[in-house]
Amino acid sequence: QVQLVESGGGLVQAGDSLRLSCAHSGPSGRTFSGYTVAWFRQALGQEREFVALISPSDGSSEGRTNYADSLEGRFTISRGGARNTVFLQVNNLRPDDTAVYYCAARWNYALDRRISGYAFWGQGTQVTVSA
Repeated sequence: QVQLVESGGGLVQAGDSLRLSCAHSGPSGRTFSGYTVAWFRQALGQEREFVALISPSDGSSEGRTNYADSLEGRFTISRGGARNTVFLQVNNLRPDDTAVYYCAARWNYALDRRISGYAFWGQGTQVTVSA
């Protein structure tokens, strides 16, 4: 059973930064580095939207990254924690970044921005940005 647990959200002011974490636990034989991992977010009353993804890592890199076009370079996705954790660094937060941020994963390589492309989801972490 694959489990994803997000953390790092909170109440911040506009202009602040946050680092969200997605920790993985799952069956032996499949490490988190072998999953494509994505972050999505959902604001109140809005549809869930794609934020960023990182492909499986190999021996030389932590994976290819892909971002939603509208995020203007403020978001950075990366692997860490011996590649058992995926991070989302968000800088210069704005009130319209307020949302629940979800981590999602799928086994193997796929530059997939669709919600339906991911089999495993975390419970989400709330990010609230005040003006």
